[in-house]
Amino acid sequence: MPIVELHVLEGYNSQEKQRLGEALTDAVRFVVPAAPDLVTVMIHDMPTDSYYRGRRQRSPAPARPDPAQIVKDYLAAMEARDLETAHGLLGDGFSMTFPGTRPMHSLEELIEWSKPRYKFVTKTYEGFDAMMGTKEAALVYCRGTLQGEYHDGGAFDGIRFIDRFEVTGGKITKQEVWNDMAEVKAST
Repeated sequence: MPIVELHVLEGYNSQEKQRLGEALTDAVRFVVPAAPDLVTVMIHDMPTDSYYRGRRQRSPAPARPDPAQIVKDYLAAMEARDLETAHGLLGDGFSMTFPGTRPMHSLEELIEWSKPRYKFVTKTYEGFDAMMGTKEAALVYCRGTLQGEYHDGGAFDGIRFIDRFEVTGGKITKQEVWNDMAEVKAST
């Protein structure tokens, strides 16, 4: 039964500590074959007036936002055609690559690219997986199926997809998309 004790400067709220506890549990389970209920995480708040580094009292850094929630908010805004909200979630240097495309750098490019392909597309999500990358970017994968309508009125559904996002500084900086749409369309 692994036990993890963590000392943090007070100032993180209960939701942030919940995310931290879940992430530490998952990190332990990545190596140790233990069920989640067998991993104990204890988070101890250290009063800021009792913490010094470099001869100075310190305050905690703000918690990073949940990268999976940022991606969920972006995808919901895109599906609702709320481009202003979606654009606000994108960082400097944003790029996105869809099957058969070169990297695009704006939502307007994506809309122009998709116009001749289908009337609309929506996604059904089977899951989101988030992890810290080796750089400053958090990685978020979402997977599920696509459904929608072609311009000729034909419907499609059950098309597998995986999207990979990089989130840096609370903003999406990269999106890569893989799906089976071309294969499904070619077989109909």
